[in-house]
Amino acid sequence: MPLDAELGKKMLQLITSRYDDRHWRKRIEKTLSLPQSGVTDPVQLQIFMYLKLGLKAYKSRRADPDSWIIGGYATKEVINRAKFQPQLVGVSLKQEDVAFLGTDPGEDVTEAWWEEMLVQWFDVPEEETPAEETEDSQPTSLEPSSPINSKAS
Repeated sequence: MPLDAELGKKMLQLITSRYDDRHWRKRIEKTLSLPQSGVTDPVQLQIFMYLKLGLKAYKSRRADPDSWIIGGYATKEVINRAKFQPQLVGVSLKQEDVAFLGTDPGEDVTEAWWEEMLVQWFDVPEEETPAEETEDSQPTSLEPSSPINSKAS
């Protein structure tokens, strides 16, 4: 189950308030590299995508991977632009929607919280399957391993 509104808000606060802290830079980069499917709230999704694209920097035209500009004036400018001109983030966004950006999420947001947030981001509820399907899938999983064993002999 992706992030609910409360976790999403804390995640966005973390990105927009602790970017100058070296301790959090790699975690913020990791968060920005996550797929947007982890954010369920439509307003927070727009903010996340704005930050993801706004903080994107291209190292070169070669095969170097993309990176994010975390820390310094450029990051502050992207965040302030979102905070004071919410229509740049989304046409329907208002000042109240982005007012929480740049405020620290609190002392309860630690490395352990961040790890839990990552788990929540990718947590997909398991669909219940009938017992018959489970029994049928077990023999098929054993069959592919038998040719490997016979080749090794």
